[in-house]
Amino acid sequence: MKTGTCPKCASKTVYSGASIPLKKGPFGSNSIPISLTSVAALDNYVCVECGYLESYVSNAERRAEIANKWVHVQNTNSTPDMDGE
Repeated sequence: MKTGTCPKCASKTVYSGASIPLKKGPFGSNSIPISLTSVAALDNYVCVECGYLESYVSNAERRAEIANKWVHVQNTNSTPDMDGE
């Protein structure tokens, strides 16, 4: 999406809200909670052709905080070894 092409429908009608000020808005309207006292603002990209949406946390400090506080999702697509593990 950041390249301007929708990965779902290949349309070039992608628009970005990355430069919208005050993205945290009232009640964290354009953000995600990291912890009880911390939120991360989102940069949203929308394809106006099909409606597909992607959101990114651009702030590196907030991404590091997420890595420290959230549960890491393990890859479930890996091939089991010979022992079945």
